[in-house]
Amino acid sequence: MAADLSQIVKAYDVRGVVPDQWDEPLAELFGAAFAQVTGAEAIVIGHDMRPSSPGLSRAFGRGAAALGVDVTEIGLCSTDQLYYASGALNLPGAMFTASHNPAQYNGIKMCRAGAAPVGQDTGLAEIRELAEQWTDRGAPAPTATTGTITHRDTLEDYAEHLRSLVDLTSIRPLKVVVDAGNGMGGHTVPTVFSGLPLELVPMYFELDGTFPNHEANPLDPANIVDLQKRVREEGADLGIAFDGDADRCFVVDEHGDPIPPSAITALVASRELAKHGGKGTVIHNLITSWSVPEVVKENGGTPVRTRVGHSFIKAEMARTGAIFGGEHSAHYYFKDFWNADTGMLAALHVLAALGGQEGPLSALVAQYDRYAASGEINSTVADQTGRLAAVRSAFEAREDVTLDDLDGLTVTAPDWWFNVRPSNTEPLLRLNAEARDEKTVAQVRDEVLAIIRG
Repeated sequence: MAADLSQIVKAYDVRGVVPDQWDEPLAELFGAAFAQVTGAEAIVIGHDMRPSSPGLSRAFGRGAAALGVDVTEIGLCSTDQLYYASGALNLPGAMFTASHNPAQYNGIKMCRAGAAPVGQDTGLAEIRELAEQWTDRGAPAPTATTGTITHRDTLEDYAEHLRSLVDLTSIRPLKVVVDAGNGMGGHTVPTVFSGLPLELVPMYFELDGTFPNHEANPLDPANIVDLQKRVREEGADLGIAFDGDADRCFVVDEHGDPIPPSAITALVASRELAKHGGKGTVIHNLITSWSVPEVVKENGGTPVRTRVGHSFIKAEMARTGAIFGGEHSAHYYFKDFWNADTGMLAALHVLAALGGQEGPLSALVAQYDRYAASGEINSTVADQTGRLAAVRSAFEAREDVTLDDLDGLTVTAPDWWFNVRPSNTEPLLRLNAEARDEKTVAQVRDEVLAIIRG
């Protein structure tokens, strides 16, 4: 297969259409390249429920084993379960998933031992380069002694580890609706929730990589409509939705109203700071709400602002020794989980916080959800650089604002802020705005969009 690897090797992972853009022979080359770049004697591999995932993951394992690397296959798992295995076994890992992408896609999320991320600057560029060379010249010669391939079930250990980090044994009974979106949450939730004082109402727990009910992308409001309706019908205390590989969680309250991920970040940050004696660094990306650094400071912590993207969050977690990190996209990172992201652990924190007091979730999160936000608004533009420059020109002369370029352009005033940043993969500019009230955020949003789309 003639592969254009620049199309499928992204900033943080491998992702593309199977078999049009990549297939099992190429997965085998990626496995060999991963083995060579990490220099590992052993690795761990897992996969999601997509039809192509078992074959691709086995091929990757064959490629690594051919170079003498011992392979542990953990089979069906969530991405954070793979991170658990990488951390607990101290092995580099590879997870076969395309997260929330449609069924024809698949991908590989890779990490070094201890779940340390592999991205363009930390090994992924070298892996791509080797795979490209071998696509043209043929696979490297096998070593004299091939590695072993063994199977191991880590689900119970993963669940036990998560439950050891958040105590839910003494909470009041809660009724929780969980929408797994036919993704890996349907595999992990029953085991993680087992024995806890929770009445579980499952939705779409059948593992099906064709996603027959809705896309496994809860960031799109259309994909949580069923969950919202079911929460109201059941009179449940809350609802939780997971994306396809179950590394992100989204929460709705007892009314079915979505809880912004920034509010979840603030809530979990307050709990993690309490757990660490009111001290610690908390990472947040630059488009999380003002409420996040406010809550962190109010609870004795130190907020640190970063660019958008898990590689930046994880790098800052490691650099600062942070105890927790959160993103607007509902990725939540924990020091106690090898600085990796786990939606399941964030969900357990929400359940513990809610079950540890008598009020409803809507009242509990009100203290963490303090501002009006636009949400992320994408605009297709022919000239990203030119439109971003036009936005800068419109605001840089104003006396009441500050500008910074940490990630795209952020403009901050006393009562509002907005960020415009370009997509790395599409001709888009992404706008996020926040203000102290709905009227102001609408005015800011409309003014900036008029410039972007002008």
